[in-house]
Amino acid sequence: MGYRIGIDVGGTFTDFVLVRPDGTLGLHKEPTTPEDPSVGVLRGLGALARGDGLELAGLLGKTELVAHGTTTADNTLIQMNGAVTGLLTTEGHRDQIEIRRGYKEEIWDPAYPPPIPIAPRRRRFGIPERLDFRGDIVKPLDEEAVRGAVRRLKKQGVDAIAVCFLFSHLNPAHEKRVREIVAEEHPAARVSLSHEIMPTAPEFERTSTTLVDAYVRPRVQAYLENLERALAAAGYARELLLMQSNGGVMNADFVAARPVATLGSGPAGGAMAAAHVAREVGTPDFIAVDMGGTSYETCLVRGGKPKVRSNWNWVQRYLVGLPMLDIHAIGAGGGSIAHVEAGVLKVGPRSAGASPGPVCYGRGGVEPTVTDANVMLGYLNPRVLCGGAFKLESGGVRAAIAERVGAPLGLDAEEAAFGIVRIVNANMANAIRRVSSQAGHDPREFALLVYGGNGPVHAGKQAEDLGIRKIIVPRTSPAFSALGLLLADHVVEGQRACIAPARRLDPTCVSTLLVELEEEAARAFERAGVPRAELRVERALAMSYPGQTFDLSVPFAGDVELAIGAFHDHYEALHGFAARDEEPLVRAVRVATFASTQRPATPKMPHATTRESDALVGGRRAYFDGAWVDTPVYDGGRLGPGHKLEGPAIVEERFTTLVLYPGQKAEVDDLSHYVVTL
Repeated sequence: MGYRIGIDVGGTFTDFVLVRPDGTLGLHKEPTTPEDPSVGVLRGLGALARGDGLELAGLLGKTELVAHGTTTADNTLIQMNGAVTGLLTTEGHRDQIEIRRGYKEEIWDPAYPPPIPIAPRRRRFGIPERLDFRGDIVKPLDEEAVRGAVRRLKKQGVDAIAVCFLFSHLNPAHEKRVREIVAEEHPAARVSLSHEIMPTAPEFERTSTTLVDAYVRPRVQAYLENLERALAAAGYARELLLMQSNGGVMNADFVAARPVATLGSGPAGGAMAAAHVAREVGTPDFIAVDMGGTSYETCLVRGGKPKVRSNWNWVQRYLVGLPMLDIHAIGAGGGSIAHVEAGVLKVGPRSAGASPGPVCYGRGGVEPTVTDANVMLGYLNPRVLCGGAFKLESGGVRAAIAERVGAPLGLDAEEAAFGIVRIVNANMANAIRRVSSQAGHDPREFALLVYGGNGPVHAGKQAEDLGIRKIIVPRTSPAFSALGLLLADHVVEGQRACIAPARRLDPTCVSTLLVELEEEAARAFERAGVPRAELRVERALAMSYPGQTFDLSVPFAGDVELAIGAFHDHYEALHGFAARDEEPLVRAVRVATFASTQRPATPKMPHATTRESDALVGGRRAYFDGAWVDTPVYDGGRLGPGHKLEGPAIVEERFTTLVLYPGQKAEVDDLSHYVVTL
């Protein structure tokens, strides 16, 4: 068995987990290089190699698997700096992407602006062609109109073209012909066809998803090509695996064919790792929270499985109709900038990122951040982060907070810093309420599973605010999303449109579609080197009540009546009621195909023979609830199973810090996780 490496590129840091042949783990953090994330990836891999006494080529030559989660697609949408994109639709339907079903995020604000258009109207063309609801051709494709539209798009400097014709998911002939014409007229353009990206109805969802895919496609594919070349040149000879938004990994060639599936892939890795740890400690119901340098993600997990949303996922105000883990993200991380706007203190969503970073990084940052407030309040070591590898300059922190936050609000520096922390804690607690209380779940019935470099600093106070009584902090929490990449199964998900009232389904048609989907998945796995004998298949029907624009997936083993009953039960569990006298509508058949990966096990450790006092490395003053308190500081590397601590206390791990607030207790369990009780 060789080395296995998980890599998660975040907005501020790139996280690495190395699983050695003997099963032990190595962690590393490297500042992200936004101009080309592959540069930071190679630097981090070099650091991992040196840590094991190897050259980079030596490490990669002994590595059997590299799994990667990328935020390239997410950052492209956040910054709206993707490809110059055009859209070809059936004549008369080019404006549906702006009509967007009449959906408006702020319904009470008449001045709320529309989203920034990916394809402005001048880059959207209606093409004479038409299929009916069976996929039969009613009006042939006007090829001259296609050529004219592509030529005009080329003159406008278009890099990517999205194609979405009515009912093309039933008959893709017209869309395929358009790709051939684009290859003749504008061969440099990258093309996204709706029947390949989302081969189901409804129309708006399919158009939006295809348009987003086209928008992020050139940037994602270019990044993956650069990374694969760099890894190959450095000595890695195997497949690169990519995390997908559904929580599964697959080889880079498969994912690059549908780049939109990488949206949310970084947070998905953390959710999968959280589910794994929760199963190990016997806590199937929990709320996973990830606080990194740029963002804060939260996900509610019941029965050990994160919730998957099928086709109603709004990402940066665009709908993506693909399966995605139900993760809520806000701009609240260690690098979130604190500022005063109209006399009100706000924290985030803007971030200082990796460059220049917080003021305490000493890289030219002048705007105070959450990390700066944590340093000033004594929660973080004022001299170093990352076990000494990251030097801090705390000299200008007080002045920056006093000038930019304290002075406008009439507060001294300590009060201003404490205000920053209180605001960001409130923002994060509201994010937890979004996935719990607002979804009908009492957060007090769940544990809080915390990860990310900054998560353990703030979790204790968030739990207090929410009434949560138990917090789990894994030792691997600083690089948890990277670890999740090595814990995820290989997954291929496919779907096909099949619209009919549930009891009037054509069983022959359904069976044919299911077999086709399973065969497609098996071929994809064969190209990735996974034999059919190792595959596990789950069949499902996408169902809704008549008139609804969203659906729910329910397992399907061939019995329609059982599927109808499961749909009503699932709907009632989610919404509190079910219209059991209504016959649901089937909108699609779905097949998820899995291949299990070799998961690194967390070994149980013997109880420590030392005392807690042996891990005490000193103390410093920290600010708790409006007062400075002399607080003991412990070296987490010296704490083991059985050790117990009482707050206030600070535990410094190499890449994170656990803050125990007054009245809280922590114990290291047999798996070396910190379990905090309130």
